[in-house]
Amino acid sequence: MPIWVLWLIAAAALGVAEVFTLTLALGLLAVAALIAGIVGAVGMGFAVQVAAFVIASAAGLLVVRPIAKRHLQQPPPLRSGTDRLIGQSAVVVDEVTGEHGLIKLSGEEWTARCIDEDTVIPPGTRVDVMEIDGATAVVYPREALP
Repeated sequence: MPIWVLWLIAAAALGVAEVFTLTLALGLLAVAALIAGIVGAVGMGFAVQVAAFVIASAAGLLVVRPIAKRHLQQPPPLRSGTDRLIGQSAVVVDEVTGEHGLIKLSGEEWTARCIDEDTVIPPGTRVDVMEIDGATAVVYPREALP
C-alpha cells in the first residue's frame, strides 16, 4: 500500500476524531495529513510528504487555530432598539386581549396584544414581551391566569 494512502487514512481518522472533540487541533492536523497525502499522490518522496505535513500542521496550529478560537469566543452581538425589549417583563396597565391593550414596559406605555388571541390579561398582571410588531408589544402572561 502506498504511503500517500496511509496519509489519507490518517486524515480521515483525525477528521472523525475532531468531530467528537471539537478542539480545532485535530481538524487542522487532518487537513495537514490530507495535504501530505496529495503531495504523495502526485509522486513526491516520503521526505517531501513529511515536510508538507509539518509545514501545514505548524501553519494551521500556530496561525489558523488562534484566529478561529478568537472568533468563537466573541460575545453575542448587543441587541438594541426594540430587539432589546424582547424577553423583558412588563405590567399590564389596561386589559390586554388578542387585539388591543396597554402595558408599562421599561418606564414607557406601549400598546400591546396577547400572543394567544383567546386570552384576556387583566390590569396589574406581569407579562413577558415575546416580540415587537411595529409599535405593538406582543405579550404573554408570566404566570397562569385564574
